Amino acid sequence: MAAAGAAATDLEVVRGKRAALFFAAVAIVLGLPLWWKTTETYRAPLPYSQISGLNALQLRLMVPVTVVFTRESVPLDDQEKLPFTVVHEREIPLKYKMKIKCRFQKAYRRALDHEEEALSSGIVQEAEAMLAEPQEQAEGSLTVYVISEHSSLLPQDMMSYIGPKRTAVVRGIMHREAFNIIGRRIVQIAQAMSLTEDVLAAALADHLPEDKWSSDKRRPLKSSLGYEITFSLLNPDPRSHDVHWDIEGAVRRYVQPFLNALSVAGNFSVDSQILYYAMLGVNPRFDPASSSYYLDMHSLPHVINPVESRLGSSAASLYPVLNFLLYVPELAHSPLYIQDKDGAPVATNAFHSPRWGGIMIYNVDSKAYNGSELPVRVEVDMVRVMEVFLAQLRLLFGIAQPHVPPKCLLSGPKSEGLMTWELDRLLWARSVENLATATTTLTSLAQLLGKISNIVIKDDVASEVYRAVAAVQKAAEELASGHLASAFVASQEAVTSSERAFFDPSLLHLLYFPDDQKFAIYIPLFLPMAVPILLSLVKIFLETRKSWKKPEKVD
Repeated sequence: MAAAGAAATDLEVVRGKRAALFFAAVAIVLGLPLWWKTTETYRAPLPYSQISGLNALQLRLMVPVTVVFTRESVPLDDQEKLPFTVVHEREIPLKYKMKIKCRFQKAYRRALDHEEEALSSGIVQEAEAMLAEPQEQAEGSLTVYVISEHSSLLPQDMMSYIGPKRTAVVRGIMHREAFNIIGRRIVQIAQAMSLTEDVLAAALADHLPEDKWSSDKRRPLKSSLGYEITFSLLNPDPRSHDVHWDIEGAVRRYVQPFLNALSVAGNFSVDSQILYYAMLGVNPRFDPASSSYYLDMHSLPHVINPVESRLGSSAASLYPVLNFLLYVPELAHSPLYIQDKDGAPVATNAFHSPRWGGIMIYNVDSKAYNGSELPVRVEVDMVRVMEVFLAQLRLLFGIAQPHVPPKCLLSGPKSEGLMTWELDRLLWARSVENLATATTTLTSLAQLLGKISNIVIKDDVASEVYRAVAAVQKAAEELASGHLASAFVASQEAVTSSERAFFDPSLLHLLYFPDDQKFAIYIPLFLPMAVPILLSLVKIFLETRKSWKKPEKVD
């Protein structure tokens, strides 16, 4: 009986050891990996190496320039060398991580018969009309016509001419270095019509250091898929002034053609409103010498904030809002003028604020009060008002007057108020700005996801990142090939995809808890189960070790 009891006890001990080993094996081999897998944060793979390579991206902006030589524009020996191609490349000196090079590819050729006939006319505008081809030139390309040194197409004191489209005219020269001299003039003209350091610096204003972009320069509007324009009439004294303005007709005649020409850069929506009892919020000063009131330059920044609270247009807008305010001063402060920093009245009696809009003060003619009962009827001269607002709209988009070379005749804008090459120059700047914004957004996103490992990266977020990287690379390739239109579209796609990925709601790391909190939650659950198993494993180990050290009995 004693032997049977000992055998049963040994069997129970062996069974207990096997059960402990089985439970430990199941917990370690199956339970622990299953728990770790079910509680881990899903992170889709991202192209980190490609994103880091975007910081070293070099942009080559290629401007195709077709140079057409007429007879007697250069010596006969030089004409026999035509056609050929010359490339002029220079680096834009900007303190920015992305290196930008401008490449002018000049294709020289002789003029065709219809071009010779058109350029032999006496007026350059007529020549431009005759040279208008049935198929428009590609965006970003230029055509420069080199005429005879003694041609009457240009005034005798002018050496070159820049037209409203993508064409220019340059005087030739009878010199053995004619191609070199004319080539330098063409590069100056092409830079004025396409890319300059100031244009790119304005586009990269948010990415350049302070020493490169000083505060006194005007920052243009940031690139966006759409813009909202609001025209507001402010009548602070409706008891004295009954103001009428034909804003609908003015927008249709003056503003809409300009926006139609600019539609390739974004979508536009226009609305208007009339605000009564809306004050500027700044008390004007009285000038006894002229019996008028004035606002100096230092008080203008304080005008916008009180008025902006009454506008209410930017609160529910997804796109940047441009505000254009026409202010009719109250009778007690009429007439009201704006003074510049030298104390002289501003000719337009208006000012604009970068990335916000513009304000124009419209004084009522003093003769309107003679023998008239209050309120007097005021008919706003919309031609004068829209001239100011359109000029401000051009400045807000960074469409400033170019720095033309000496003795260069600059044509006025077309009826739309925008020259074709000015639109191309805007697209160049917007494309570079979009690439810089997309690169910065992708780099910041990669750094954020690298530092915080608990952020979930969904497949749709990863696909947006891949799409943005591919769009940046495509836009850079298109810019290097001189395809401005497709490059701009790709740059817009890069910005849209990168910002959609960066601002995805699933990337909010506060929705998840770090690893130390994970262990703090699960240890109270696993510890009661793990302690008996660990104690059993320790006991089995000690007993096994003791049995190995026990000496064998020798008979």
